[in-house]
Amino acid sequence: MARSGVAFGTSGARGLVTAMTDAVCYACTVGYLKHLRSVGEFAPGVAVAIAGDLRPSTPRIMRACVAAVIQMKGEAVLCGQAPTPALCSHAFAQGIPSLMVTGSHIPSDRNGIKFNRAHGEFLKSDETAMREQDVDLPAGWFDTAGALITDIDLPETFDVVPDYITRYTDFFGSEALSGLKLGIYQHSAVGRDVLTQIVTALGGLALPLGRSDIFIPVDTEAVRPEDETLAHGWSAEHALDAILTTDGDSDRPLLADEGGNWLRGDVLGIITAQFLGAAAVTTPVSSNTALEKSGFAQEVHRTRIGSPFVVESMTQAALKGVVPSVGYEANGGFLLASPVTLEGRTIPSLPTRDAVLPMLCALVSARQSGSTLSALIRKLPPRFTMSDRLAEIPTVISQAAIEKLRSAPEKVAESLGFLTACGPLSHVDETDGVRMTFKSGENIHLRPSGNAPELRIYVEADTQERAELLLATGLAAVSSWKRG
Repeated sequence: MARSGVAFGTSGARGLVTAMTDAVCYACTVGYLKHLRSVGEFAPGVAVAIAGDLRPSTPRIMRACVAAVIQMKGEAVLCGQAPTPALCSHAFAQGIPSLMVTGSHIPSDRNGIKFNRAHGEFLKSDETAMREQDVDLPAGWFDTAGALITDIDLPETFDVVPDYITRYTDFFGSEALSGLKLGIYQHSAVGRDVLTQIVTALGGLALPLGRSDIFIPVDTEAVRPEDETLAHGWSAEHALDAILTTDGDSDRPLLADEGGNWLRGDVLGIITAQFLGAAAVTTPVSSNTALEKSGFAQEVHRTRIGSPFVVESMTQAALKGVVPSVGYEANGGFLLASPVTLEGRTIPSLPTRDAVLPMLCALVSARQSGSTLSALIRKLPPRFTMSDRLAEIPTVISQAAIEKLRSAPEKVAESLGFLTACGPLSHVDETDGVRMTFKSGENIHLRPSGNAPELRIYVEADTQERAELLLATGLAAVSSWKRG
């Protein structure tokens, strides 16, 4: 990892496609399996499920991962190009390891491998243990550039999608979306056809839109202006009740209301947790504080950004018996630490990000109350969050800037114009990056991305207009950091 530049971020190992050679991906997978062997979750003959997204580099990397499983004498179960939660749902149910080749929302010149244990996500402690493994590359398998040159017989593809669809039809019923006309923005998401099938299976009218043969890096936390334009146009043209889509590996949702306005993922998380009757809710420090103001949860836990931190916290809540225990992220991905039963129907736990469940919960909630999605959102306490990113800023530069902010928050905040914009600083939270709360009640949160050379900025205010202004102010202020 140190030599290649491929490193762990918030969701697995990621790097430039040019750095993720077959040899590097093979070595990472062998290290992963050796770690699982040390904790009793892998041995010769044990199945390992593998799937991937629609990036051009994904099939090559999947082949290298299969080679590693074969070399370790495991049984490679090739699940083809399938959503991450569909892969995990199958693997967790079978109690077998799984890995997903995906770069999620980042551009196609990068990719990654998300590793899972037999019953849940890789935690940070697993990443540390994996790095300590010694791996030898078999002689003659790779050329000098790290390309796999030995013959690898790929197994037949095992389809994990039917059970994933059944997961939602069993819980919601075949008439849950009856009467709704729903656009499915397909772009290049690996679950684009699966999402269409699920909507249809639940009685909705699905209208596929915007399918692309070229990979489009849809980020559910930083929606592209062109996607905002597309959603507004489609909504007006087709009189849609909502538009549904996901990021590249289909574990993060993006849902637009009847006017084509994309909903924030953390707002979607609140609606979903409330609909499911959650007793314990875990979410990162960057998520909308309307959660606490809503007052429905018995316990609320705030963590660092990244699903491993959410998984660890929500699992602890479930072990204490505070159930249902759920988690969500600002990107909209929703996680179940325990099963949930509503009206005699039970959905099993799925302790990894899922894009489908939160979108369905919001749509069914609105339909049951006889309201639109926008009306459903307006019922929440008025707190508005927005986020964006300063792209192509080297991680070392953004980390150094954040350290300066940590050492003298008031001084640096003043130099950036934040005190002029928001008033005096009242609290600094260093759970993940630096989250500044001002006496006005407004928040500005800065953190380097764990997945790409980007600086993330999150803001929160009492009105949408004020949040937009704070986001623009924040981006303008930190743009100078890009020059180092």
